[in-house]
Amino acid sequence: MRFKALIVLLVVAITLLASIALATNFGTKKRMPRPQEFGNVIINNYSEKNNIAPVVFKHWIHRTKYTCRVCHVDVGFAMEAGGSDIKEEDNKNGLYCGSCHNGKEAFAATAREKLVTEVQNCDRCHSYGKEVKNQKDFNEYLKDFPQARFGNRIDWMKAEATGRIKLKDLVEGISMKRQAIAAPKDFDIKSTILGMPDIIFSHKIHAEINGCELCHPEVFGAKKGVTKYSMQDIFAGKYCGSCHAKVAFPFYDCQLCHLKEVY
Repeated sequence: MRFKALIVLLVVAITLLASIALATNFGTKKRMPRPQEFGNVIINNYSEKNNIAPVVFKHWIHRTKYTCRVCHVDVGFAMEAGGSDIKEEDNKNGLYCGSCHNGKEAFAATAREKLVTEVQNCDRCHSYGKEVKNQKDFNEYLKDFPQARFGNRIDWMKAEATGRIKLKDLVEGISMKRQAIAAPKDFDIKSTILGMPDIIFSHKIHAEINGCELCHPEVFGAKKGVTKYSMQDIFAGKYCGSCHAKVAFPFYDCQLCHLKEVY
């Protein structure tokens, strides 16, 4: 009996050690976010400390209206959740969220619509852990958008190319009017994995949405080839991973980037 018990304990111990080893070497499998959750950012620098629900920032709503450059360059939001250290006073003074949520460009922090109380208006942003009915329902609002396989399941580039959405690249009083510059030509990024097609990087697509300033020089050096990185760096949220898998489409479909045919 003791021998059998010892064998059982040994098997359990080996199983636990194997699980730990697998988790250490290959990571822990996480639940894939639902389409309406993909790209959501929880902002909680000060909310819970002040007994207020954290903000759930929904990228999908904002990306139907604005380029990424407007928020992350002109308005000045950091690329990491919580990195801007936003305070309510900042918003009231017309900074960060308050740049647009002023009652003119978008709804203000103070309720002005009929049948909307002050508390209900706060809940429109401070919605973490609450059942809040938004004015725009994800499935209803995006039902006629071109479909994609991953992320929000929306082909945002096609939606813009076909005129389904028209993105604003300037907010009065915030953005600086500037002359457009010619986007550099597309170029190949060589794959280091045998049989994997090279990447065809489109400057035009990225420049229209991000501008040059969002990527250069902080994420990528200004000169081609000076920034060295690997897929592991990208998977870790650096370089291309600064946007992809967080807000832009994730990495599950390799052929969205690795386009060039292998001969």
